[in-house]
Amino acid sequence: MAETILSLALNQLSTTLLEEGNLLGGLKQEVEHIIDELDHMRAFLKVAEAKEDDDHAIQAWMKQVREVTYDIEDVLDEFAVLTAHHHASRFSCCFNSIKNLQARHKIAGEIQRIKSRLRNISELRQRYRLDHGTHQHFLGSAPTANTWWDDAILVGKERLVAIQKPKQELISQLLDGDSNLKVISVLGMQGLGKTTLVKKVHEDGDVRKQFQITAWITVSQTRSIKELLQDLIRQIVDQIKRPINYAVESIAELKSSVTKLLLGKRYGIVFDDVCDMGIWNSIKSALPDSGNGSRVMITTQLPHVAQASSPESQGYVNKMKPLSFEDSWTLFCDKTFQQSYCPMHLKAIVHDILSKCRGLPLAIAAIGGVLASKDKDKDKADQWEIVRDSLAGEEEKTGEQDMVKKILLLSYKDLPSHLKTCLLYISIFPEDYEIQCHRLIQLWIAERFVQDRGGMTAEEVAFDYLKELIRRSLVRVTEVSWDGSPDHCRIHDLMREFILRKSQEQNMITLASLQHTRGPSEKVHRLVINNSLTQRSNYLKHLRSLITLTNTEPTLLSELLLSKLLKLLDLRDVQLEEIPNEVFKLFHLRFLCLRGTRVKKVPKSIKKLKNLEHLHLGQTNVRELPIQVLKLKKLRHLRVFQVVDSSDANYKCYGFKAPSKIGELLSLHTLLFIDAENDEKTVVGEIGKLIQLRELGITKLRRQDGEELCSSLKKLTNLRELNVTAITKDEVIDIDHALPPSSLQLLRGLILRARLEKLPRWINSLHSLMKIDLIWSRLRGDDPLESLQRLPSLVEVRLSQAYEGEELYFSAGAFLKLETLYLGDMQGLKWIMVGNGAMPHLQQLYMSELPQLEELPLGIQHLRKLQSLHLDDVSSKLTEKLKNPSDETGVRGNIAHIREAVIGFWADGEWNELRL
Repeated sequence: MAETILSLALNQLSTTLLEEGNLLGGLKQEVEHIIDELDHMRAFLKVAEAKEDDDHAIQAWMKQVREVTYDIEDVLDEFAVLTAHHHASRFSCCFNSIKNLQARHKIAGEIQRIKSRLRNISELRQRYRLDHGTHQHFLGSAPTANTWWDDAILVGKERLVAIQKPKQELISQLLDGDSNLKVISVLGMQGLGKTTLVKKVHEDGDVRKQFQITAWITVSQTRSIKELLQDLIRQIVDQIKRPINYAVESIAELKSSVTKLLLGKRYGIVFDDVCDMGIWNSIKSALPDSGNGSRVMITTQLPHVAQASSPESQGYVNKMKPLSFEDSWTLFCDKTFQQSYCPMHLKAIVHDILSKCRGLPLAIAAIGGVLASKDKDKDKADQWEIVRDSLAGEEEKTGEQDMVKKILLLSYKDLPSHLKTCLLYISIFPEDYEIQCHRLIQLWIAERFVQDRGGMTAEEVAFDYLKELIRRSLVRVTEVSWDGSPDHCRIHDLMREFILRKSQEQNMITLASLQHTRGPSEKVHRLVINNSLTQRSNYLKHLRSLITLTNTEPTLLSELLLSKLLKLLDLRDVQLEEIPNEVFKLFHLRFLCLRGTRVKKVPKSIKKLKNLEHLHLGQTNVRELPIQVLKLKKLRHLRVFQVVDSSDANYKCYGFKAPSKIGELLSLHTLLFIDAENDEKTVVGEIGKLIQLRELGITKLRRQDGEELCSSLKKLTNLRELNVTAITKDEVIDIDHALPPSSLQLLRGLILRARLEKLPRWINSLHSLMKIDLIWSRLRGDDPLESLQRLPSLVEVRLSQAYEGEELYFSAGAFLKLETLYLGDMQGLKWIMVGNGAMPHLQQLYMSELPQLEELPLGIQHLRKLQSLHLDDVSSKLTEKLKNPSDETGVRGNIAHIREAVIGFWADGEWNELRL
């Protein structure tokens, strides 16, 4: 952490010296002295960080380094405001005004004080003899070069060790034939893998076939009973397709709604991490027993919760046990060597290390993540011995939880400084929070923890950082995007406890609910408001980042925005009606997120935010940006949109009316969503000037815009994702215009929501394309898939209202990498045929609103890797055929290899699901 913020301060100092040296005057020499001192200090930081946890004197020294570095940044930021006023003036004499001279005198005094503090810190360094042994690095390994898409561990596909037997035992208890409602408890300490085991049971195809309704509720200490009930209702209504307003109901009304929705349904629900008997009893009272074999599973660390979970709980408490040594060995080798083989010269060391992990999967995975990056050669075994020796101690006196914490500390110490900073930052998110990976890396970038490097954008570098944290088992992927990258992630509760403590110790993060832990003189640099801010502080004037994870009082918000040093402002989902005026006084602001607010207008004063790089106005009521937005020359990401209906049939997305010269924002990497229907005729053509664009979204495209759009696309050689929506679903868009071979060669995702009638010829050349959505296309002809099926990289295809014919044929050799296929709302489609050798890797097949489809796809038995088959609202003839238990036609035999097959249909005015 200290090394990262010191490096940032050095960069800022060097930039100031280079760009504003003439305005520094007599301070220039002082700044050069500070740079030299910090540069020397940086050499010792890695050694100091390795010793920080074991030496209170080092801790004190590191704290001084961190705080003086923050103060340097404060002074530089104040100087930047001063020089900005100078450059903005037509007359340089303004810089010598009384007001500016006073400010300059203040800055000069601060620089002198910092110089003196650095001298004292340097003397302390000599006293603690940090110079001694700087050549010895504790661990600190560099990340290994892995190919993102091929690293299975990153996407949670690693082999699950010793889980099959307890999994089968749980399944037997769930499906024991008893018609009464039963609660089954899984008991065990943190790190034993309770959640992993229950999730595998919950997702098992044979289990899911037995229940009409399934749900997974995470019961953390930070969630109220109301939030838990609302979450449960949301998951239920998503499955039964019955709209219900549950946002403002009382707890009694919510419980009544749960009971009514579940009554008569056979349900299987998981409540993960139950830690409060009162909350559990309240939830349980809402779960009806319809005598149809419904089941509930809970995980808990508390024996009394497990025992009291139901009257029958004595026979249904499953106590998790640590892994056997053999299973521990297998898990470790999988994690560390990506195979079951351990080199002979390392076996004794590995044996000693595993004996200290005590069969805890979390500890084994964490230590495996540390050692996976170590050299496996025989002459480098000393690296492994250092790890083994660092775990030495009086093991018989060390509890399992203490040993896990010791291993987590070791994993943390092994990280390079920049990854330590990124990991500690994750503590801003609450317990059991599903973290959106894209949001996380944008916050890292805004904090300057990540920067462009060697031809890679900051976003690409940040994903590399996240990848390394995942590979080391410090972060766990919970959801993967269509391109194989992590979409959502989480950290284990024990890891969160650890990094929260570290971030508090280092004064990196201040949580509003924990603010009382701050000393009266400690400055707050990054404030996260999750519940409420119960204590005000005079030291908020040093605030750099403000993140709200819940609604906040506007009056309190105005007070928090008084800090002139704010660089990051994330007000996601705060119910603001307008942007506070204080925001436009934040000269240093780089990141402004107002997603989900009620903001309708962006004022002209937006032009004052000249350092703004990220502006997020998604899901707001903003429909137009003022021309003054063109003053934001550093803007990299611009998101302005509101989706009010996401269904394919009635999709409605509002973009924004852009200034006519939007092409002047040359730094843009993201532009979502710009309206093509504009008073200015040149807006589609202006897009072609934004040659740095990686992601582009256009709404309200008209027939006459097609040629100009293609002309712009020719120039966007960096584009990765393209999203196009016509002004209406019936508007025919002609985008079949020639593009040079160099165009769109990096395009990975393409969404075309428009009537096309035929596919543009340039689609044939999109060899990097991994995902395509064709919606409203209404293609004609005998083989609408001909242009797509030979594309070598496609993994996901979505066709909705995309074809007007009666037959779709997937020929042998078609879609060789396809994993997910969605076919929906094609009213004339009667037959789907799959040739032997087509879609050999297809895992998920969704078919919806196909009223003429009378048979399952002919040749579906060829799809040997198909895991999930979902049919919704298909013809009554096909529905009856699948509901009929007799199998004279061999239909059931053709899909017997599919893990999960579900048919959804309407009957008696209600939505039903049949699991085949």
